[in-house]
Amino acid sequence: MALSAILLHGMGRTPLSMARLARRLRAADIDARCLGYSVTFERFATCRARLLTRIGATAPPYVLIGHSLGSVLIRSVLSELAVPPQLCFFLTPPTTACRLARRFAPHRPYRWLTGEMGQLLADPAFMAALPTPAMPTTVYVGTRGWRGRFSPFADEANDGILGVTETVLPPMLSKSSRPPNLRRVEIHAAHTFIMNHKSVARDIIATIREAERTGLP
Repeated sequence: MALSAILLHGMGRTPLSMARLARRLRAADIDARCLGYSVTFERFATCRARLLTRIGATAPPYVLIGHSLGSVLIRSVLSELAVPPQLCFFLTPPTTACRLARRFAPHRPYRWLTGEMGQLLADPAFMAALPTPAMPTTVYVGTRGWRGRFSPFADEANDGILGVTETVLPPMLSKSSRPPNLRRVEIHAAHTFIMNHKSVARDIIATIREAERTGLP
């Protein structure tokens, strides 16, 4: 049976932002489908429910691919899945209450445009409570952001929206016992366009093929 992939875009984007990546996956005989949502007009619970419905209608084996907020939605449903994904791929995922969300959360334009989900990204308790994937997961980290005296990230490598330290899943912080199922790949890309890099598609495809070859769950 052909493997399926469900792709979720990031905040303020649409499924079109993942279309190029989806085409590259389809060219590799992966049934890639994009799922859309709106942070301005929908609540988090509604988007979660639609994601759960889409996953429930997808025959295994399948993988989940999320960009930015899309990865947060994916993590929020993992513990409820009767059949978990074979693999997860997170593109520039916020894994903590990121500094830019915290900075803009009190301001009305940000609240109007990003709704409830924009506030959740600035909530340390919410972000800390998201489950860490148990299945093999690759995190793609962008490093093309501006660094220097006037950058909000100072000298930290970043993708323009998130510093690299804001994209690390908690277990990856341990130097003595880093889980073997969590992998990190740095891409010289900006946050908004990392999904369009050929190296991301190539790595996702290669990781899927290796999982199929070795018979990982």
